[in-house]
Amino acid sequence: MNFTDNLAVQLEAAGFTVTEKQLEQFTTYYEMLIETNKSLNLTAITDPHEVAVKHFVDSLTALDEGQIVFKTGATLLDLGTGAGFPGIPLAIMRPDLKITLFDSLQKRLTFLESVIKALHISNVTTLHGRAEDLSHMVAHRATYDIVTSRAVARLPILLEWALPYVKQNGYMVALKGAAYEEELQEAKKALQILKGTVDRVKPVQLPTLADKRAIIYVRKTGITPKQYPRKPKEIKTKPLV
Repeated sequence: MNFTDNLAVQLEAAGFTVTEKQLEQFTTYYEMLIETNKSLNLTAITDPHEVAVKHFVDSLTALDEGQIVFKTGATLLDLGTGAGFPGIPLAIMRPDLKITLFDSLQKRLTFLESVIKALHISNVTTLHGRAEDLSHMVAHRATYDIVTSRAVARLPILLEWALPYVKQNGYMVALKGAAYEEELQEAKKALQILKGTVDRVKPVQLPTLADKRAIIYVRKTGITPKQYPRKPKEIKTKPLV
């Protein structure tokens, strides 16, 4: 079974309905990812089936039923997007979203810009910088409906990086692995200080995999104090736990 056919099977198994055009976009993205990965370290996952499930399907599990979080036309910042996860799969699946792919490495963003062009997706832009810097700028602070993040940091640190970007009553959406329950316990102080509350935790079971995952939806309940996020060294040596 080729990549496209297998992806279609895995998406259907996960409850997603896609068009032929979307399947073509996913396939082009996969081909560009594997080719570019030969010269630029984008992902350790290169097996076609694993890319389909662990990158593409996994990214789409961030979406919520009823679009309470991912409202039509919402602005989304994908913090620490890396090779474009979950941002690019979300952009393919939901062309109505206005997505900004945010990363500290320009080389990765240059690759993503080539993907955006090849896929003819007009709802995505890129942003270069460090999470703890740009959130202190008026143009970015408390301006996004949603901030997504996948495999970036443990939850207390991630909250300090992400929540300053989120509008009041907007959401930070964290795609988490097996340690998510432990991270939720660690994050209680950070949530209190940074003005967030865990709205919902959605356990995720990916097709053909037995591992434990979850999506954590954190709602922004107030104004994050202006001193946050702190300097990188402080965040890492004195996390809000």
